[in-house]
Amino acid sequence: MKQCPHMLNSTSRFLIAWLAHFPRIFVFVLAFALFSPNAILPASEVSSAQLLIQGESFSQQGNFEEAARSFSAAAHQFETEENPQQQGQALLRLAHTLTQLGQFLQAQLVLEFTITLEQTLGDLATTSLAMGQLGNVLLVLDKHDKGIALLRQSLELARQDTQPLLVASLLNDLGNAWVTQKEYDQAMAAYTESYALAQSEDAHPLAVRALINSGFVALHQHSIDDAVERFNQARGQLRIAPPAHDTAAGLLSIGNGYTDLVRQTSGPQQQNLAMQAAQTFHDAATLAASIEDWRTESYGWGFLGHLYEEEERWEESLELTRRAILASQRMHAPESLYRWEWQMGRLLRTVGQHDQAILSYQRAIYTLQPIRRELAFGFKEPSSFRQTIGPMFFELADLLIKQGEAAPEAKIQQAILLQVRNTIEGFKAAELQDYFKDDCVEATQARIQTIDQVSTNTAIIYPIIFPDRTELLVSLGGTITQFTIPISEKDLTQSVRSFRRLLEKRTTRQYLPHAQSLYDLLIRPMEPLLEKFQVETLVFVPDGALRTIPMGPLHDGTKFLIEKYAMATTPGLTLTDADSTGRGELRMLSVGLTEATQGFSPLPNVKGELAALTRLYDGETLLNDEFVISRMEESMKKEQFSIVHIASHGKFEAKVEDSFLLAFDGKLTMNRLDELVGLFQFRDTPLDLLTLSACETAAGDDRAALGLAGVAIKAGARSALATLWFINDKASSDIIETFYKELKNPSISKAQALRHAQLTLLAHPAYRHPSYWSPFLMINNWL
Repeated sequence: MKQCPHMLNSTSRFLIAWLAHFPRIFVFVLAFALFSPNAILPASEVSSAQLLIQGESFSQQGNFEEAARSFSAAAHQFETEENPQQQGQALLRLAHTLTQLGQFLQAQLVLEFTITLEQTLGDLATTSLAMGQLGNVLLVLDKHDKGIALLRQSLELARQDTQPLLVASLLNDLGNAWVTQKEYDQAMAAYTESYALAQSEDAHPLAVRALINSGFVALHQHSIDDAVERFNQARGQLRIAPPAHDTAAGLLSIGNGYTDLVRQTSGPQQQNLAMQAAQTFHDAATLAASIEDWRTESYGWGFLGHLYEEEERWEESLELTRRAILASQRMHAPESLYRWEWQMGRLLRTVGQHDQAILSYQRAIYTLQPIRRELAFGFKEPSSFRQTIGPMFFELADLLIKQGEAAPEAKIQQAILLQVRNTIEGFKAAELQDYFKDDCVEATQARIQTIDQVSTNTAIIYPIIFPDRTELLVSLGGTITQFTIPISEKDLTQSVRSFRRLLEKRTTRQYLPHAQSLYDLLIRPMEPLLEKFQVETLVFVPDGALRTIPMGPLHDGTKFLIEKYAMATTPGLTLTDADSTGRGELRMLSVGLTEATQGFSPLPNVKGELAALTRLYDGETLLNDEFVISRMEESMKKEQFSIVHIASHGKFEAKVEDSFLLAFDGKLTMNRLDELVGLFQFRDTPLDLLTLSACETAAGDDRAALGLAGVAIKAGARSALATLWFINDKASSDIIETFYKELKNPSISKAQALRHAQLTLLAHPAYRHPSYWSPFLMINNWL
């Protein structure tokens, strides 16, 4: 959308300046939300005050999209009227509405501007309110320390300004923050004070909210009777409250509280709580329908349907889930619709209607795609995306596999197996996007072509780990072959964890039984197929625990797997650029640290490593105090390097914000790395290879391994060479030097170059143990 420069007011200019700091896809989303004529330009016959009233009315109906448009228009019109006090109020309402829509990044921008505006006006109360809202948004965006600090600062301002209602509201928010930190005593104290203040001010909706929240804290503390009493009291107060969205939403929360209590009780008390949960959900749905709040109605019927699903009341659950779907469709609410389509799929699968179940699952996943990034901000634990959303993809894949096994023709079976793989690919992309929480995954998918076929001497091995078994889909010779491995997810994970732990112990061979066991499970079934096609390279697309181990040290009883094949790994086929473009003249930027800095140990072998690379490739080297982030940025701006080699400490953690590479002057975060390598994005070709020769992931941390696997995607590089664990030994430098020597030969692939380097080290008596040579992974493009 274009807008004439003279139409941009001060609000617009400020927000546009902020937009420069965010990914382009986000800019477009925010531009639509805040700058499109439909969003902010008011109809001339509607006054700014009427727009505020209109927005409040839409909010009470749960129609947050229209509410956001009204508040945006009101903010614009108030600014035109030079009424900054009312403009701030409209922006606060807009920000709150954006959070209701799950658009937290947009809400953050609006609130940051609002705080600046209100501080200019000297309005202490509104500044405090905006800071409190921003604190809540930061909590959802996983910035807990900043969020809690803002809430406390906001609360202090509100107390200074003697604003008891605002204090009560902020105490409720601070209680929510303490719950995310599992500080339940502090949370209960905040909710209790919030409730008392709200009651004294006759602010009954706020009092009920604090009471419901305190009930959930009591539940966390396993104070069952206390939780029941609090939910009952809140429910009694909502029965006499006026019909409104907040009333219906409160009833939903209480219904969920009762449902959680059902899972923690037994006997008559459990039956009574189940009845109360069912009635409360019914009341919420009925009330929401009466005020045409279709979104909340959908949750009422959907939650009741789920309660009946758990009670195995299949037909009633199916009918209620249909009602939930209709209400969501009426409101165009994808964040609820995908849930009820998924629920419908589970129910249809249970009653044996598998074809209809598949359609419901596919509709659920299709509905989820446009909103999965915003939805991810609701997950508090690093692993919860996989636990919360993952089952939907794997349940569909399981149904499709069963459908394929019953298919009458090989052609149909192949088409279904491709659907299975594409389904899990969708999950892999979503999970990686959830990890990095930006648009790098979508940008990569848009830039590259999906791998359909590779060389006949390359096999793509695609494990899919189900709770009761593991399926291996092997793509070779234009055909997908399915191997079913009779090992549960729990047993496979346990075996992998033991293997990884023992693999790092250089003084023993205790890893060997696990190496042989995993070979028998994962490789031996496909050996005849690999031999038939004379396979030379294995490309693994690992999942779950398998991401935490290298495949090279798997052992057939005579040889390591690396002695038979070159290997590579990729987080997903739709995320891999398999273009075999020639390397041409390679220029390298090599950076590293030999000295101890910032509490990290020295890396004495790095000096020799970088010296060897300087002899092999033209380019630039930054060592120790030369390796500062600004100097690295300057070098990458002025030269078009093909390879960036970083020989420094690096850690990949379960949260992307805790992952980093160490520079002399600080930590190079994944976002900063993205910005640096992003300097190459306007070249004809992206960075060919990013090497991290001293990084590590924690054993047993699948999420950290996901970050390592996605580092090339995050950095915008075609390939990455990285280590699963840290090797502070000359062996690391030796393998790196040999790899780069081999890479100068244009006739061999990167995967083959790495294999040759690993075999050279394996042949050395001092380095035969796989802890030295196996942690190196070739990630993404292996050619």
